[in-house]
Amino acid sequence: MTAPLIDPFMRPITYLRVSVTDRCDFRCVYCMAEDMTFLPKRDLLTLEELDRMCSAFVDLGVEKLRITGGEPLVRRDIMTFFKGMSRHLDSGALKELTLTTNGSQLHRFADELASYGVKRINISLDTIVPDKFAAITRWGKLDNVLRGIDAAQNAGMRVKINAVALKDFNDSELFTITEWCKSRDMDLTWIEVMPMGDLGNEDRLGQYWSLEDLRGQLAQQYTLTELSERTGGPARYVRLEETGQKIGFITPLTHNFCESCNRVRLTCTGQLYMCLGQEDMVDLRAPLRASESNGPVTDAIRDAISKKPKGHDFDYSRQRIDGQMSRHMSHTGG
Repeated sequence: MTAPLIDPFMRPITYLRVSVTDRCDFRCVYCMAEDMTFLPKRDLLTLEELDRMCSAFVDLGVEKLRITGGEPLVRRDIMTFFKGMSRHLDSGALKELTLTTNGSQLHRFADELASYGVKRINISLDTIVPDKFAAITRWGKLDNVLRGIDAAQNAGMRVKINAVALKDFNDSELFTITEWCKSRDMDLTWIEVMPMGDLGNEDRLGQYWSLEDLRGQLAQQYTLTELSERTGGPARYVRLEETGQKIGFITPLTHNFCESCNRVRLTCTGQLYMCLGQEDMVDLRAPLRASESNGPVTDAIRDAISKKPKGHDFDYSRQRIDGQMSRHMSHTGG
């Protein structure tokens, strides 16, 4: 029962990303439709069930837990879940508890998150121009996010900015965002837009900005030094010698990063996706609710890991969206 989770390709599974809600207070154009229909609350795992589920994964060797959404901080009473998970940090079984957030509610919760052992936080932010920010998030206000960044840094948390690379949107801000992150002592990771969700009027090919091109532009102004550092995620890092800062690149399209994949994703309804870019999943909610014992859900987790695929099939190279996923990113978790 305590043997570690190893997938069919001998990759240890030590990283679980958990979506605690599909709801969000933004409607980012590459993530959600503007008129999203959210899941009935009865379909979501309760906070107690999320605690039990995550604890089962920790018992099986998961060492890193990232909380995502939707926007995780809009879930009611979510701090009780973070407080519960902090016991695994205290025991040493869990090495890191963190989250990805849009930052809109962070000013309310930063101090409490820090008190529960959250030391690093990722903030999704694609532009630092207020009008453009309002346009891409549809409902968001940049000032609230900046206030959240201040609160997180004041609470002692390390902040990393995640920016989705979008052609004809933030390509003109490449150097502005880089210098802004440097001035705030924040790391920065660029992410290629992924073909997730049927968003109707959003043109994935039109949005796609290759990180090879982005990196080439950076190299015209900075000296880039490859870093061997890995944080347990798919990013590859360089150091800008002129500024000393670290820049990450997540390239699911131009470079498949699956060979070192160590993570799985749990949705807010208890579905376990073994790969972000595949539709295969295993329902863990039913075995969790079927028994007060963790035996059935543990067996289901092991069965799921035995089916983890070698990699995804995202591909824009033929000027069409091969491997597109019909589910929204907010459903799986960012």
